Amino acid sequence: MSIGKWLGWRLPSTSSTTSIVTGSSDKKIRIWDAETGSVVGKPLEGHTDQVCSVAYSPDAHHIISGSNDKTIRIWNAETGSLVGKPLEGHTGGVWSVAYSPDGQHIISGSEDKTIRVWSAETGSAVGKPLEGHTAWVGSVAYSPDGRHIISGSYDGAIQIWNAETGSAVGKPLEGHTRGVCSVAYSPDGRHIISGSYDRTIRVWNAEIDSAVSKPLEGYTCPVASVAYSPGAQHIISGSSDGAIRLGHSFPQIPSQFTSYIEAEQPDQEGWVRDPDGGLLYWVPDDCRAGLHSPALLTIDPSHIPCSVSFFSF
Repeated sequence: MSIGKWLGWRLPSTSSTTSIVTGSSDKKIRIWDAETGSVVGKPLEGHTDQVCSVAYSPDAHHIISGSNDKTIRIWNAETGSLVGKPLEGHTGGVWSVAYSPDGQHIISGSEDKTIRVWSAETGSAVGKPLEGHTAWVGSVAYSPDGRHIISGSYDGAIQIWNAETGSAVGKPLEGHTRGVCSVAYSPDGRHIISGSYDRTIRVWNAEIDSAVSKPLEGYTCPVASVAYSPGAQHIISGSSDGAIRLGHSFPQIPSQFTSYIEAEQPDQEGWVRDPDGGLLYWVPDDCRAGLHSPALLTIDPSHIPCSVSFFSF
């Protein structure tokens, strides 16, 4: 992997316990206490190759992980024990995993160019693989209402799928000139954002399958990760040029990144804050040495985590 990956992050809560789960090139998964910076329990072990993606279930009771060993695993978040057998079926490394909003299903995107849907309860595949991309699927996500799935691929396209039938919805969203690294829905499900190796971010209307603005430019390297703030007022993005940019979401999006602000370095406690002092995310102590200033979104893959996920409860 040439770029560290950041998936499934949630803004931490200052009034509750926040846990962070990380997946690593050392084949292990770790859970961290964000308040103390300490590792919680022993590493979760079982994968035989690097862990590319991790995510919490909506109720925080389980963790899922996708690996280059071509499997997905479900873990008990409290005990760290493996739940059931590995989910097998992909013929290439699993780059992205996500839970459905109701926690009933899991989706995975793979180097084998497919997306698969799984029962979170039984671990069995649901329907046939979703096929249509012509290159690796690097990012997958559910819409907030769970009715649709989006996938971003290294073929440069984004596809919307019907989560119930597995059929493609409309034509692929095309406009990026290189592979798509990251995709995400807005909290209201009306828009999709994507980050690409072409060094731009694009915002799409999820209802009519079209771009809603010119590409957001300003990066000098691929855009590795994109996400909406919970209130959909801002877009946060990270790149291997060592920058995080925080900007307004549609319809106030500027055509250039000239008005975007770079986030600060982590403070002494490991928190990265927005310009108003609000908490954006926390960086485990062992991970800070791998940062490409100032972005956790661009962790050096030769260091520790390849994937990080927040959960607040």
